[in-house]
This record gives sequence, C-alpha cells and structure tokens, in this order.
Amino acid sequence: MASLREFLLKKGYKRIKLKYTETDHFAVQARINGIEGRFILDTGASSTCVDFSRVKYFNLFAKNSDVKAAGAGATNMLTKVSEDNKLKIGEWSKDNASVVVFDLSHVNIALTDHDAEEVDGIIGADILKKGRAVIDYKQKALYLK
Repeated sequence: MASLREFLLKKGYKRIKLKYTETDHFAVQARINGIEGRFILDTGASSTCVDFSRVKYFNLFAKNSDVKAAGAGATNMLTKVSEDNKLKIGEWSKDNASVVVFDLSHVNIALTDHDAEEVDGIIGADILKKGRAVIDYKQKALYLK
C-alpha cells in the first residue's frame, strides 16, 4: 500500500513542508512576485491576504475595494485588492493570483502575545482550492497540484 505522500506525488502534487507556530497554526514560506514571506495557512480564511505594511515589499499594486474584512476578532476592516500577482509556495506556483490587502496587526499581536513570529500574510482557501490542497497534519505537509 502506497503512503499518502507517494500517492499524491504520483498524481502530480507538489509537497511543501509546514511548521507549527507556538499558536498551533501552520506557517509556510511563500513568494509573492518573487519576494519571500512568512504566512499562516488558514483554511477558514476565504482569501489570501497581505498586511498593508507589506504592499511595497511584495511589489503589490493595490486598489481600493468595497469588500470589508472580518476575522480573528476584528470586523468591518477596510481592504484593498491586488490582482495579477505571481504566488509560489515551494515548487507550486499560480500566476494571476489576487491578494487582499488589509490591516493584519490584530493577527500579529495575537501571535507575538504567544511568543510566535509575526507573519506577512495568510494563505487562504482561495489558493488552497485552486491548488486542490491536501493537508497532512501528521507529517506537517501541504500538497498542491
């Protein structure tokens, strides 16, 4: 019987190692427009997000959005959206990726309150769906196709 890893790799999935944070979230390194950052993997977040303070760092062109963001104890937050970005996680990549830009300071405060490192953003369900994600919690791995 093949392992999950062997099965998914044969099906063309890319394997990405994940790390647990001190808050029991998975953290992953990803590149947006060729620039590496640290992200939380969040299946409950509908969209992939980057903090306002990281717009220039990731070379994002963010335009105003009517969408209000909510999550992790914060609601009704103003957002911007940046389209047509290149997103790369491990060996998996997606062109024309949209990224929501908003204030993630509440997320980073929660992380640092638990002695965890701050993050640049969140990898959300939009990317996980596009990559047909499989998360192996035991082996701390993300598979994307």
